[in-house]
Amino acid sequence: MAVHFSFSIGSPTRELTTDDFRAALARMFAMLGPRNKVLAIPPDFSRLDSQAGRLTCLAHEHLGKRLIDVMPALGTHTAMSDAQLAKMFPGLPTSLIRVHDWRNDVVTIGHVPADFVAHTTDGVYAKAWPAQLNRRVWQGGHDLILSIGQVVPHEVIGMANYNKNLFVGTGGVAGINESHFLSAAYGMERVMGRAENPLRSILNYAEQNFCRHLPIVYVLTVMGTNEQGELVTRGLFIGNDVDCFHQAADLSQEVNITLLDRSPSKVVVHLGGDEFHSTWLGNKAIYRTRMAIADDGKLVVLAPGVGTFGEDQQIDRLIRRYGYCGTPETMRLVEHDADMGRNLAAAAHLIHGSSEGRFTITYCPGGLTREEIEGVGYQYGDLTATEQRYNPAMLQDGWNRLPDGEEVFFIRRPAQGLWATRERFQ
Repeated sequence: MAVHFSFSIGSPTRELTTDDFRAALARMFAMLGPRNKVLAIPPDFSRLDSQAGRLTCLAHEHLGKRLIDVMPALGTHTAMSDAQLAKMFPGLPTSLIRVHDWRNDVVTIGHVPADFVAHTTDGVYAKAWPAQLNRRVWQGGHDLILSIGQVVPHEVIGMANYNKNLFVGTGGVAGINESHFLSAAYGMERVMGRAENPLRSILNYAEQNFCRHLPIVYVLTVMGTNEQGELVTRGLFIGNDVDCFHQAADLSQEVNITLLDRSPSKVVVHLGGDEFHSTWLGNKAIYRTRMAIADDGKLVVLAPGVGTFGEDQQIDRLIRRYGYCGTPETMRLVEHDADMGRNLAAAAHLIHGSSEGRFTITYCPGGLTREEIEGVGYQYGDLTATEQRYNPAMLQDGWNRLPDGEEVFFIRRPAQGLWATRERFQ
């Protein structure tokens, strides 16, 4: 797409409506001109609150039969169920849905050079990175690819979405494994909440050098909460170059990052709804709070929907075998255990999901036993008893003082932000 463009609507106080979405999409389509073979790539159900489902349905409303494929960016996640599809994409014909298979249905489109990778990671990782995409994205012959999603702080890519939606969301085993691992090895706390970081530079290189001919347009939301605690859309950013991402990241940093003057000794996180069914997804409760929790503090995770560890059978098996053992042991396993060396995304997850011994993690799952939770290195908490003490319906987001004097910091939507002390987030 030769002509670069981007435009946006929103602000830290704006609450965008469906009519705002519809008008913005109409403006985009008018700028692009006729498009007759369109692929939409929204996120999957784990990003239900992104409004990407609504935007996908509005794109279908505008395009009709010209929208020929909708491929949720599953990455390593399991395929969406019929119930999830109906909830996230109401009214969208299921005949349009294409399931991404990260293990089998991808093509390697190029390699980011090893010297570039080594330079951008400060020598932490020095292999060429394989850029991979789903075959349908690469070879589908579409005249428009709509990459739809939410920009929000993220543990692997600093700020979620933009070309991560393509290279990870529709990527393959090698690209996903190595991207997650190099970022984890570089250091999660050096990455989170930052638009520019090593992995983003690597993905930008891949897009700029391998994907110039693909007609990609990004449709990016920024979500926030209003005074009533309701999730609202603060911004919508549309464009076909990095400018729209940077604008979205600027707004997200303003509305999604909470900086604290002191560290909570106890943080309670609620994984509500039905989108968190594994620790692979639910460990956002750890990633997004670790820069806030005090040394020797406690994290309590209320996880009624969690019933497994990994989204992928191989990764689930490795989590159960080794547990969240921290960086030194995980790095040793990568070097000496062939199974772990072949599954670097699992290794990255084990690093991310550990407190590195700095604070305790108590998981209160709805569908895992004490033996399973303690087997991966967490403390087990009974969900019913813990929810009686820390009732999500009674706690407010932020600081709370319980009747017996205990102070806790409560987070209702961990996937929607990043919490850190000013000292740690610099």
